[in-house]
Amino acid sequence: MSRQILAADRIFDGDSLLADTALMIEEGRIAALIPRPDDIRPLPGLIAPGFVDLQVNGGAGLMVGGDTDAAALARICAAHRGLGCAGVLPTLITDRPQVTARVLAAGIAATQAGTPGFLGLHLEGPHLDPRRAGAHDPSLIRPMTDDDLAQLTQAAPQLPALMVTLAPQAATLDQIRTLAHAGVIVSLGHSDCTLVQANAALAAGARAATHLFNAMSQMAHRQPGLVGAVLAGQAWAGLIADGVHVDPAVLTIALRARTEGLFLVSDCMAVAGTSLTEFILQGRRILRRDGRLTLPDGTLAGADLRLDRAVQGVVAAGASPRRALAMATSVPADLIGAPAGRLQPGRLADLIWLDTDLSLRGIRTDGGWQRPG
Repeated sequence: MSRQILAADRIFDGDSLLADTALMIEEGRIAALIPRPDDIRPLPGLIAPGFVDLQVNGGAGLMVGGDTDAAALARICAAHRGLGCAGVLPTLITDRPQVTARVLAAGIAATQAGTPGFLGLHLEGPHLDPRRAGAHDPSLIRPMTDDDLAQLTQAAPQLPALMVTLAPQAATLDQIRTLAHAGVIVSLGHSDCTLVQANAALAAGARAATHLFNAMSQMAHRQPGLVGAVLAGQAWAGLIADGVHVDPAVLTIALRARTEGLFLVSDCMAVAGTSLTEFILQGRRILRRDGRLTLPDGTLAGADLRLDRAVQGVVAAGASPRRALAMATSVPADLIGAPAGRLQPGRLADLIWLDTDLSLRGIRTDGGWQRPG
């Protein structure tokens, strides 16, 4: 039997930061957390479970879209494993019905193939609010139909997880209930809804909000909007902590308002894991400049972000290192019910090595430590 003992100054197990601890690995899986042997020299920094990213629009030069098949999903997942992710939800933004059908079929095929790092799919649209389209093509946004509902409920059991971002105005409460009952993780986003509309959708079965603060109704003292519903409630919510999508002061407010349920997403695009400086999204040119991805008119179009940098961002905004690491590992894994995000016996030893400043130094998925891509 192949056995390895790994140690670092600290080990994050998904819940706690542990000192004087080592990790025993057998046949590529975690066997146990044990007291650190005296003859094992610890790595500087810490070892943690690989990141879990629930909003990955692309990578390796590819976008999730009309040409996506199982092989493309495998390439995208591999690119993100090279950036420290144990698993991701490849994400399709608003597109035509036939594209949604193709991506769902590709996801089912990737599931059947056991694609490493594939945790399911995220469909961000097309059932959104055109007033909050952001970089989504407004001409493709539309209300949910019975056919859409049937397609989603039939696909959900065939995927490890299916997350759907929708606006409360674009789906009925009965449709949201049906999706939730089928196991779909309904997330509210790209919406100018009121607090009452948001809370009604959450009561019907929606569980999360997509990229909190971005492309949604903001919080005012008499009109709390979707942001107010999240900060005053218990819905899970993703955050893009790149210092561009959300001001660091607002990150601090969110972290103080919600002590649990917030998680980090990259919202990354095709350029992830590459040196590309631009790409085409649904016929529109996307520019990569100074840590931003934008349309030519300056509209943000996803993010140019790696999750270790998001972890650093929320620590700078006031989160403890323990909480920040959980926001990128165990919290998103728990939302989708994925067997990732924690160092527990029997789980795959998909590990990352972070330096003392929480920057990504190494990735370990099958053998020795590799430098991040």
